Formats: sequence, structure tokens, C-alpha cells
Amino acid sequence: MALNRDFIGRSFPPSEPYEVSRVKIREFADAIGDHNPIYRDQEAAKAAGYPDVIAPPTFPIVVSLGNAGLADPELGLNYAMVVHGEQRFEYTRPLRAGDVVTCTATITEIRSIGNNEKMVIETDVKTTEGELVCKSYNVIVERGA
Repeated sequence: MALNRDFIGRSFPPSEPYEVSRVKIREFADAIGDHNPIYRDQEAAKAAGYPDVIAPPTFPIVVSLGNAGLADPELGLNYAMVVHGEQRFEYTRPLRAGDVVTCTATITEIRSIGNNEKMVIETDVKTTEGELVCKSYNVIVERGA
């Protein structure tokens, strides 16, 4: 079944605030196998010019898709058939320990590719003060739609 094209252009309310902590940054760096000290050691991060440890570039995936409306039954997405297509991030500045962020997602594209449905989701990751930290672009594919 095709995804509901009425969702193209739909933005969803901001997510609940998420506090980026040193512990979460270290756990994420461990999970991806990146031992860069700027993700773990405050002094190393300061020596590199940052006020605190920073998160690896792909860290926003932890928070960026949580409020994208993907669970809305009217969208028609079959999670059992979903595969990850692509992701990228455009940064204004790195996420750092102590940031409290919210995410606002917008579905910008839905289209058929053969028997598959491709959906593009753009997410603004902002501090609770409104500073844009990065934009996340995620492509998911529903196979055999």
C-alpha cells in the first residue's frame, strides 16, 4: 500500500527536551567504536577549542526521528518492511555536553520507486533556547509497498 501523500510537507510538534550528557556521548562513542578523546575527556575537548566534550557527528540520530509521525496509522507505514536508506547531518555547531535539545521533523518527500516507497524526513535539532545546532536528513524505504 502506498504511503499517504497528504503527509508531504507535514511538520510535527517539537519533541520533549533531551539533555545531551557526557555519559550519553561516551556511551554513543563506545557503541560506534570511536575512541576520540574529545568525546570523552573535557580537558581534551577544551584543548581542541570546545567548552565541553562534544558528541560524534552521527549522535543526533538518537533524538532526530522520535517525533516524525512515523507511527501515525494514517501515514500507512509498515515498520516490518522498513529499511534505512540514508542519513546526513548539516551542522551549525557540534552538539556538546549540557545542551538540551528538541527536534522538529517534517516529511519533505514521499515517492514510489518500483515496488518501494521512499520517504525523506528533515529534522531541525535546536537548543531549548531556539539555537539551530544541526539539520538531520533521513531517508527510509518501505520495501514491497
